[in-house]
Amino acid sequence: MSIAERKERQRAERYELILAAARELAEAEGWDAVTTRRLAELIDYSQPVLYSHFKGKAEIMAAVATRGFEELATRLQKETARAAGGAYVLRNVCAAYLDFARSRPVVYEAMFVLPTKIKFASEETPTALRAAFDALVAALGPDRQEPILLAEVLWSALHGMVVLTQSGRIPPAGAEVRLNILVHKFGSDF
Repeated sequence: MSIAERKERQRAERYELILAAARELAEAEGWDAVTTRRLAELIDYSQPVLYSHFKGKAEIMAAVATRGFEELATRLQKETARAAGGAYVLRNVCAAYLDFARSRPVVYEAMFVLPTKIKFASEETPTALRAAFDALVAALGPDRQEPILLAEVLWSALHGMVVLTQSGRIPPAGAEVRLNILVHKFGSDF
């Protein structure tokens, strides 16, 4: 391995270490606790080393969010492919979305709640975010009128369920019933 290759590998490892430390700190204490100073202390590197990878906290959160979009897209695409053409595609995709949010609340918060410079519904939309949205469109099935708008409304409903449940404004006990109602309403032709 050449010196340049080793340096690049070490740089990639530091990048991953920074992201992992940011996620772990956010999971333990919330995103407000994530600062470049705290991260530098946690990973035992100087702040200038962090700044060689990220301009600041906002870029770190955006990188965590982008990784989250990749994971969400993979989960949704898996459910779409697993039940391709079946009656349960929409339900499985919606359940996978809700499960992702429930199992990765800090990542979900970085993706959809906290302000970032990530562009939605534009030419600059990250590929993984577009792939996750496309999985929602596909789950609605073919031949739907206004599939993009319908998927946006579905996404809005799913996001609302996530945020209201995570904030304790609606009880988690009714999650399955709410999911069934949502799928029933979106599964039928309006």
